Amino acid sequence: MERIIGRESEIRALTEIAGSGRPEFVAVYGRRRVGKTFLVRSAFKDKFVFYATGIIEGTYEQELEAFNIGLERYGWKGDKATNWMSAFKMLTELLKSKCSRRTTRQVVFLDELPCFDTQGSGFIKALDFFWNGSASWMDNIMFVVCGSATSWMIKNLIHSKGGLHKRLTHDIPLHPFDLATTEKYCRSRRGRWDRLSILQTYSVLGGIPYYLSLLDFNESVAENIDRMFFSDDALLKNEYKALYRSMYTHPDGYIAIIEKLAGIRQGMTRAELAGALGVHNNGHFGDMLDDLVHCDFIRRYNNGTNENGGIYQLIDFFTLFYHQFGKRRTTDNHYWSNLLNDPAQNTFYGLAFERVCMWHFRKVIAALGVSGIHSEFYSWRSSKSTPAVQIDMVIDRSDGVVNICEMKYSRLPYVMTKAETEKIELREATFHSENPDRQWTQVVLITTKGLKCNTHSSVAQKELTLDDLF
Repeated sequence: MERIIGRESEIRALTEIAGSGRPEFVAVYGRRRVGKTFLVRSAFKDKFVFYATGIIEGTYEQELEAFNIGLERYGWKGDKATNWMSAFKMLTELLKSKCSRRTTRQVVFLDELPCFDTQGSGFIKALDFFWNGSASWMDNIMFVVCGSATSWMIKNLIHSKGGLHKRLTHDIPLHPFDLATTEKYCRSRRGRWDRLSILQTYSVLGGIPYYLSLLDFNESVAENIDRMFFSDDALLKNEYKALYRSMYTHPDGYIAIIEKLAGIRQGMTRAELAGALGVHNNGHFGDMLDDLVHCDFIRRYNNGTNENGGIYQLIDFFTLFYHQFGKRRTTDNHYWSNLLNDPAQNTFYGLAFERVCMWHFRKVIAALGVSGIHSEFYSWRSSKSTPAVQIDMVIDRSDGVVNICEMKYSRLPYVMTKAETEKIELREATFHSENPDRQWTQVVLITTKGLKCNTHSSVAQKELTLDDLF
C-alpha cells in the first residue's frame, strides 16, 4: 500500500481513539477526493473485521448487494440479507462470532456510508438499531464510517436529532493539504519543482490528494494543466459535475450558489446571495450555505464585526479555475501553455495567491511572530465608500495592532509602483475612518519572490514571501 503523506494529527487521533478501551463510533468526512478512505485504510493497515463500501448513485438493490458481498467476504455463511434490518442483524451475528473471544480492538469500516441510504430504504433506522442495540455493547468494537456527502453526514450523524443523536463518539473532518504537505507529497513522487511551480499547481488543483496524484513531474505545470483540462481526453473533464453530484443528493441548488459566487470576487452576504438567486432566505438556504462551508468550498467571514449577516466567498481552487478557464470549449490542446505571460493567466494566479494566503493565515501569523497573541482573521470591505474599498486579509490583534495584508503575485521580485502605493494608502485610510477604535495599523506585504527596494517599497512595514507559507 502506498505510504500516506501528511495527516499526522488525524492518524494520531484515530490511534488514540482505538486505544480507548470502550466502544467507539467515528465519522470521517470531507469533500470528494480528499483522501478519507486512504486515511482509514492506512491508519489500520487494512486490518478490518468487516468492510463494505456504498456505490455512488447505486440503487437500493445494488447497495444491499454490496453489503452482502462484504458479509460473505468476512465469513458470513447464511442467507443473503433482503433488507437493511436483516443486513445489520447478520453483521451483528458475524461480529459476535469474531469478536467475543478477542480482546484487541476490532475495526468495522463502512465507506461511502451515505450511498447506502437510498430513498425509502430504512437504512438510518437499521443503522440506529445496530449501534444502539448491539455494537455499542461491544467494548472492543470501533465503528468507523466515511462519506463524501458531507451534508448527509452532518445531518444524520454529527448533528442528528433522531436515534443517532449524540451517539457518535468522535468526528474527524478531513481538509485539503496545505502548501507544505503538497510539497512533501510532490517530493515523495520524486518531483523537483520549485515552490513557485507548486504554488501555481495549488492555485489550480488545491491540496486535493487525488488531483495531485495525476501530476507528471517530467512535464511542466502548464503541460500538466493542459493534460488534465484541455486535452482531447482531459482527465478532469467531467470532475466538476461528478464532484457536486457525489456530495449532495440534490446538487442543483448548491451548484447555483457556487456559480453565483464564482463571478463575485469579494463575496456576497446571505441576503444578497438569496436575492440574486431568487430563493427564500430561510433555514434551508442557511443549511445549504453551512454544508458548503463544511466542505471547504466557501468561507464565511464577518467583516470585522460580531454582527450577523456575514459575507460568503468561494475559496475552492479547483472550482474557481473550472469556472474561469476549465469549462471553456477550446480546441487548443495546449491552451494553458499558450496562455503563458498573458494578462488573463497572470490575473488568475494573482487572485489565487490572495486565497492561498488566506488559506494559510496561521502561517502568516507565525511568520509575523505573533502566534502567542490572540488574533482574529477576516477580510474587510467598506460599508461607506463607492466603489467599496476591499482589504482581503486583516489580522486584528489583542495587543492593539491591526495588520493590513496585501498579497502580490509575481514570478520576479515585486516592484511597487506609485499607483499601487496610493491604493494601499487609501485602503488603510478608509479602514481607519470606519474603525476609529483601531488606529494602530501595520501594512504587511506578502509576495512570491520578495519586494524590490525602491522609493515606494517603504509603504510596507513588514514583508513576507511565499516561503513563509510553507
